[in-house]
Parts: sequence; C-alpha cells; structure tokens
Amino acid sequence: MEVNFIFKIAAIGIIIAVLNTLLVRSGRDDQAMLTTLAGVIVVLLMLIPKIGELFDTVRRIFDL
Repeated sequence: MEVNFIFKIAAIGIIIAVLNTLLVRSGRDDQAMLTTLAGVIVVLLMLIPKIGELFDTVRRIFDL
C-alpha cells in the first residue's frame, strides 16, 4: 500500500474530526453525525479497490 494513500485517509479523518467538533459545538448534532458518516463512506469507497487487490494477490500466491 502506498504511503500517499495512507496520508489521504489520515487527512480525511482529520478534516472530518474538525468538522464534527465544529458542528457539535454549534449545536448541530445531526449534521455532525451525517458528516462523520459521509467521511466513513468515502474512506470505505477508497478501500474497496485495495481490498480487491489484496484478494487477487492472495489468490495468486496460493494458486486458488
């Protein structure tokens, strides 16, 4: 896995954490939860191709 990919995920996490804190402190708890959920979904969508690559690599290694 590339280091840039890990930095992208970390950056998304930091941005979502800051937005969540700002929204909670301004009394918008529902929007804070939706923002956090959107961040999780974005990261999962970024990880799905990498998980596919992992399964392909495992199949190739074990000749499945």
